[in-house]
Amino acid sequence: MIAVGELFDSDDYYVADLIFAGELMSKAVEILKPVIYTGKAEIKGTIVLGTVKGDLHDIGKNIFKSMAETEGFEVYDLGIDVEPEVFVAKVKQIEPQIVAMSAVLTMALNSMKKTVDALIDAGLRDKVKIIIGGNPVTEDSCKRIGADAFTTVAGEGVAICKQWINDAG
Repeated sequence: MIAVGELFDSDDYYVADLIFAGELMSKAVEILKPVIYTGKAEIKGTIVLGTVKGDLHDIGKNIFKSMAETEGFEVYDLGIDVEPEVFVAKVKQIEPQIVAMSAVLTMALNSMKKTVDALIDAGLRDKVKIIIGGNPVTEDSCKRIGADAFTTVAGEGVAICKQWINDAG
């Protein structure tokens, strides 16, 4: 998927190629889960993941989830069009190290900001690292939203999460 992302970024692959590759990876991970996860694998970290309110896209989110799970993360996928309060409730319940938010629509960046603000209001922001992902995210939007990191490539996002866990351990 990292190679597919690079080909997409270089305009050698198109959105349809990205979607197809993501679907293939998701199906492959489902088939391989019994082999990959023998029940003895150590959980490296926990991630609460979702596509924010106002956005119904889940391709990138699903690719990130599959890649994170194969790297040993326990991922709680809240789905699409997720209200800030749902993120807050799950963070209170699970106490993850990481909150990952996805958006494809530019207007959904405001929902990311509202979600971070809701985590602040709940007194949870300083207890988690926040990564945002999707086509419209930039360094400027990351700063404005109050996230710790951003990416437009799922594999890079997983690498960032792994580094956070390694740094904390």
